[in-house]
Amino acid sequence: MPSVAKKLVIVSNDESSAPEPGPRPEELRLLEALLFAASEPLDEAQLARQLPAGTDVRDALTRLKAEYAPRGVNLVRIGKKWTFRTAADLSWLLTKKSVETRKLSRAAIETLAIIAYHQPVTRAEIEEIRGIVTAAGTLDVLLKTGWIRPRGRRKVPGRPLTYGTSEAFLSHFGLEAVSDLPGLDELKGAGLLEGSLPPGFSVPAPSDDSTLRDDEDPLEPGDLDLGLMPPEERREE
Repeated sequence: MPSVAKKLVIVSNDESSAPEPGPRPEELRLLEALLFAASEPLDEAQLARQLPAGTDVRDALTRLKAEYAPRGVNLVRIGKKWTFRTAADLSWLLTKKSVETRKLSRAAIETLAIIAYHQPVTRAEIEEIRGIVTAAGTLDVLLKTGWIRPRGRRKVPGRPLTYGTSEAFLSHFGLEAVSDLPGLDELKGAGLLEGSLPPGFSVPAPSDDSTLRDDEDPLEPGDLDLGLMPPEERREE
């Protein structure tokens, strides 16, 4: 009996000496609250305005992301913004039984791929790559989905619109950035590029940097009234 009592004392002492977890950093609690309350993804500048001065927002987001990694809800980055999403392996829990399927035409799929990989790109440049005239409705369909957006106007005669992908495109296809799109080797491995390819064939490294390039002018106020923008609920802030 004395030996049992001794063991109990040792266990009790060991438990009392275990360090208690420290208080959770305030910036993580604030970020957590802001992101949970937001109806749309937030960028780092928006979050920084609500945090104490001097807070390293990117570092805090990285720590919060790691903290939520094993949970049923994950912190994810979509483009340049952050949001909470159901963990990918649990998405089936929220899948609706009735799914509305919208099938894009082959022309729309090809046009979307060209815009994703070659952005910023004009309609004429899309047609040159495809080798065929693009129907007016093709770009309209992609604009209505919110997957592409007008970026600016090319500094050439006629000043045609340039197009690029949107955050809705990244969100729909589960991409963190457009640079995550598959490259040449991945496309070959998936069987999407078969047979002998032309000499020097390559897949461009895509970039959706929103900064206008030297050969682009900003959109004009009247462009927004021409039905060129995606539906209001799909627009970026």
